[in-house]
Amino acid sequence: MKSTGIVRKVDELGRVVLPIELRRNLDIHEKDALEIFVDDDKIILKKYQPADIFTGSMEDLVDYKGKKVSKATIIELAKAAGLEVK
Repeated sequence: MKSTGIVRKVDELGRVVLPIELRRNLDIHEKDALEIFVDDDKIILKKYQPADIFTGSMEDLVDYKGKKVSKATIIELAKAAGLEVK
C-alpha cells in the first residue's frame, strides 16, 4: 500500500473529505458511488463499478430488475433451463 502523506479528520457526522488530488487521480466525481471494504484494521474505498451478480464479469452487462447480468450468463442460464439459444 502506498502512503500519500495526507491526513484528514473525521467530522462529527463520521464524514471524511477525499482530497481533490486523489479524486482526480482516481477519476472519482461528485455523486460517484464508492464500495467500502474492511481488511483487518484497514478501511478500503474503491470506486463502485457494477458487475454481473453471478460471475463478477463487467463485460456486456444488461440491467434486469435493478441487477446487472452479463449476456454470457443469460445464455448459460437459458441453456441450464433447457431453452434453445441461437
